[in-house]
Amino acid sequence: MTKEFNYKLVLRVMGSLALVESVLLLATCIIPLIYGENDAHYFLTASLISLAFSGTALFIGKNPPTNIGKREGSVIVTFTWIIFTLIGLLPFWMSGSIPLFADAFFETISGFTTTGASILNNIEELSHGMLFWRSLTHWVGGLGIIVISLAILPVFSTSGTQLFGSETTGPTKDKIHPKINETAKRLFLIYIILTVSETILLLFGGMNLFDAVNHSFATVATGGFSTKQASVGYWDSAYIQYVISIFMILSGINFSLYYFGFKNKFEKVRENEELRYYIIVLFFFITVVALSLVDFTKSFNFTVVEKAWRDSMFTVSSLMTTTGFVTADYMYWKPLTWVILIIVMLTGASAGSTSGGIKMIRVVISGKACYYEFKRLIHPNAIIPIRYNGHTVREDILTRVLAFTLLYLVIAGFGILVLAISGMGFMESVGGMVTCLGGVGPGFGLVGPAGNFADIPEFSKWFLSLMMLAGRLELYTVFLLFTPAFWKR
Repeated sequence: MTKEFNYKLVLRVMGSLALVESVLLLATCIIPLIYGENDAHYFLTASLISLAFSGTALFIGKNPPTNIGKREGSVIVTFTWIIFTLIGLLPFWMSGSIPLFADAFFETISGFTTTGASILNNIEELSHGMLFWRSLTHWVGGLGIIVISLAILPVFSTSGTQLFGSETTGPTKDKIHPKINETAKRLFLIYIILTVSETILLLFGGMNLFDAVNHSFATVATGGFSTKQASVGYWDSAYIQYVISIFMILSGINFSLYYFGFKNKFEKVRENEELRYYIIVLFFFITVVALSLVDFTKSFNFTVVEKAWRDSMFTVSSLMTTTGFVTADYMYWKPLTWVILIIVMLTGASAGSTSGGIKMIRVVISGKACYYEFKRLIHPNAIIPIRYNGHTVREDILTRVLAFTLLYLVIAGFGILVLAISGMGFMESVGGMVTCLGGVGPGFGLVGPAGNFADIPEFSKWFLSLMMLAGRLELYTVFLLFTPAFWKR
């Protein structure tokens, strides 16, 4: 027996969210007017289409029942990302900036999922309006379409917890306020503070306002879209690269910890194991990669060491936080570094941040589970619970963590096989799958830091688009829609 699906509430919420995109597209019309470009009408047309969809959905979904369950939450979140992408690609497609529909879809969903994988061969050819909209898709997708919309457009007559749970990442969610609307508003405020702070610091480094805003959007969202084909490497500035490195690292931290810090609850920050392991692992790999970049057989000085450290810090931070900015082509580095970079791309940063990947909290709990299993084998009669942040990890949470980690790796392996069958090379298949599933951006080989996804088969673009969506929504939210049991009581 199936429970009646609350389609009216689904349509009402999706219509409300489409209204947000309509406003964003309308606001983007200002950019072409500022720079004297003639493509504002593309954003206006897309805004009107989004408005029309919104009005229709709100009309059909008026006076909905108030119950919302996992099915409704998963459908709303998944299809909102798809609808946002279908509407968001229109300016690129209609203007001819990205003439192929598959390419426009790939670029746009890469933006909203904060992946940063691109098919563009000459980014500087895009108008200021297109570049701004491209970066704005990152910023909107970073904290999550649902969370941002909860903050600025609370349309739910009941709690939005189910939607927030479908959208936010990680096995645990720190509650910073009992009301989900207030939680979203606080996270949104932190998001804005980080964005404005980075913009100001980049201006001090010599970036113009347009580039500073766009790179701040992409950094805080851990997205990676740049206004330059050479990414951040375009600016041969140690200051700019260090500023962006620091903000990439900051954006990989659970946003709830910032709120606790503002409230002087420093014990919560200090005792957070995920933050501790995130910093330790990050700087351990930065150090290893930096050492591998220094040629100790030749004479070297501070400049050589500093450049190696900066390139390592920027690249490892970029890939571990799944931002995807580049300053150096790591395909010319030693193969050892490739192994490290794959590891950090799979690991990701913290749950509750805007980054992708498996998340450090799952890696820590999985590692503890393996370690304590060895101890149990040595001491079979001992009761050795797994503890995290001073609390015992429940069996159901441990099972979910291990299941997710295994599923993530299985899907990554399966995806590599699919991409190889579709005609992509081995390095490109491995890099493409890992980077798109984790929302990283650059991969390996032809889809590495000096390349892009323009020349991969069209099937691969659609497949990787699905992987970007699944990875961004933590796998289950998307894949559950394809299981018959999910639709039963």
